Amino acid sequence: MEFFQGTLNSTSEVHEARIFDTTLRDGEQSPRTSFSYEDKREIAAVLDDMGTHVIEAGFPVNSDAEFEAVRDIAESTSTTTCGLARVVEKDVEAALDSGVELVHVFVSTSDVQLEDSMHATREQAVERAVQSVERVKEAGVQCMFSPMDATRTDEAFLMEVVDAVSEAGTDWINIPDTCGVATPGRFRDMIAKVVDRTDADIDVHTHDDFGLAAANALSGFEAGASQAQVSVNGIGERAGNAAYEEVVMALESLYDVDTGIDTTRITEISRIIEGKSDIPVPANKPVVGRNAFSHESGIHAAGVIENSDTFEPGVMTPEMVGASRELVLGKHTGQHSVRERLIDAEYEPTDEEVREITRRVKEFGADDNRVTMEVLEEFAQDVGVDREVEEEEVRA
Repeated sequence: MEFFQGTLNSTSEVHEARIFDTTLRDGEQSPRTSFSYEDKREIAAVLDDMGTHVIEAGFPVNSDAEFEAVRDIAESTSTTTCGLARVVEKDVEAALDSGVELVHVFVSTSDVQLEDSMHATREQAVERAVQSVERVKEAGVQCMFSPMDATRTDEAFLMEVVDAVSEAGTDWINIPDTCGVATPGRFRDMIAKVVDRTDADIDVHTHDDFGLAAANALSGFEAGASQAQVSVNGIGERAGNAAYEEVVMALESLYDVDTGIDTTRITEISRIIEGKSDIPVPANKPVVGRNAFSHESGIHAAGVIENSDTFEPGVMTPEMVGASRELVLGKHTGQHSVRERLIDAEYEPTDEEVREITRRVKEFGADDNRVTMEVLEEFAQDVGVDREVEEEEVRA
């Protein structure tokens, strides 16, 4: 927005960006999380309506129920549906049979995973990767390939794998920071090298072990990636994935990119995932936490009452994400907030009454009590504040 100075003067680093949602696959791999068939259908329908570019519906070979859910989501949504597969024949065939438009095949490429998880050699990993990509393309389906644990893989070998799957015809190469060890600068450099190495489109998948998932995903876009894999509320393995809401709103508001996503439903989908995953959204969670657009401090609240851009980003408003602003009453509350809340409740307080009620609110909040509207109204009645509603009732 042109009236802001500083870091928002330039928003030209990213020109277009696609969103690949993996809530139903990696998100469901959160410890103690499981989505039912009905849950998956409901979540997929909302993500589809929002304009999400790709929905990774699951891992078709995992079970009959998983296969059916993936197949039904592929049939019922208008967006691209993706199924995950290891570089194993039965996995690939299950994904193809499920009717998805995109098959996502992956193989470990770091030495630690090759030796102690896959028990395979580098040569075997490359061979299986190429065979899987060729099978998917032979079936006439889009293919995405992931060198799992790319950020802990020997760079020369990573480039060898990129070359091999590119020659095999993969449409997408996803670079995953599987264990969340990337930093924005290092990840940007890695993605830039991969972009220069292949004609395939580049996708990134970042984990939040050090709280850098969203930043790394955005640095991937800056380096030339076309798409990022995200999950709603950032749920996923261990500390989770790059959060859908954080990446989308950063792209829209900080980079000025039109993602095509209906951002007004972000809070809605966040609440759905919170309920079905049973993973609470922290109050201070960016974009969707209950404190994201809440103000208690007197200075902040007074500024926001005058102009919300004073102590909010300005380029992201609660309306943009389907949320609402809240002036919270408590220990740090100032007179502006108290007056605003009283007027909203149709009271007509004098300056002296506002000062007295503010004093009571601060004392009540300082004792670790929650100041609700009911409490505020009790204070107003005790002080004897006039109320418009009562006067109208008397005249009636």
